[in-house]
Amino acid sequence: MSARDRLRGGYPLKEEMALVSRDSREVLLEVRDLRTYFFTEEGVVKAVDGVSFHVRRGEILGLVGESGCGKSVTSLSIMRLITPPGRILGGEVLFDGMDLLKLPESEMVRLRGSRISMIFQQPVSCLNPVFKIGDQIAEVFQVHEGLSRAEGWRRAIELLQMVGIPDPERRAHSYPHELSGGMAQRVMIAMALALGPELLIADEPTTALDVTIQAQILDLMRELQRRMHTAIILITHDMGIVAEMCDRVAVMYAGQIIEEADVHTIFSNPQHPYTRGLLGSIPVMGVVKPRLDTIPGTVPNLIDLPPGCRFAPRCRARVENQAQLGNVCLEQIPPLFHTEPGHQVRCWLYG
Repeated sequence: MSARDRLRGGYPLKEEMALVSRDSREVLLEVRDLRTYFFTEEGVVKAVDGVSFHVRRGEILGLVGESGCGKSVTSLSIMRLITPPGRILGGEVLFDGMDLLKLPESEMVRLRGSRISMIFQQPVSCLNPVFKIGDQIAEVFQVHEGLSRAEGWRRAIELLQMVGIPDPERRAHSYPHELSGGMAQRVMIAMALALGPELLIADEPTTALDVTIQAQILDLMRELQRRMHTAIILITHDMGIVAEMCDRVAVMYAGQIIEEADVHTIFSNPQHPYTRGLLGSIPVMGVVKPRLDTIPGTVPNLIDLPPGCRFAPRCRARVENQAQLGNVCLEQIPPLFHTEPGHQVRCWLYG
């Protein structure tokens, strides 16, 4: 039974044995107090506001949250692909000991694709419509490894075969518009893994794909990750995918990390009221509810954020614990509290 099935059956657990072995692995990427703002005519959009997390070698970290919470901007900041009016204002992005925010652009160009790769949300729009698939993959080898066009094509066909594209020799001569969504995503995965990167950032890799193709893409990513020992940051809003794929989870809300723990703990003992709300809104097979749980209110405007906890205006727990908390939730931004080993929560309930 897959973890997605266990989630629907009320047992959303990834194999715990994997967690034990991964905890001792060396940290590959550490993001510290990252801040990326967008300066617009309406005001300053604090898309990423003091984000910190780490990724160990060979593990899969799920970066979870609803649309607009800052997940994609975080990934683009790591890759140094933020364009005006956006600007990275501060923080550190330490990759294998190097601060990527301080490297010259020429060094970042060398790192992108070779040691760090990214899969974007819309695969077809990321492929050049006027070049054949084989040429686009071969170019990776020509630019980074100095291979000839013929040798690059040979490697491209090998990659297409590795990611499960049938008749790779013929498909290498196809143009992007001739591919299905699932096949285009496989091509993007092939390009991202071409040089055996140590870190892969996958931004909603199954968006707009039907359920069957989604499962195939996720199985492919998991198999390639095991084979190549690549660390993955998996950006998603689908908790079923998180249960099936991830070792640890960082939950984002309004530009901040509000909870971080291993995947078992997130599902069995969620502590932040927002995380509990997310999980409570998921239908579970065999459990009959008169209606699904909902989170009241709306996401705050990132130009006009509340002065205290950003979830406070929507938080039932704040109201229920008013006598204990007073007005601190509305007045002060909570730090990340360590509630148990490996578990952090940005909530005054745990202060």
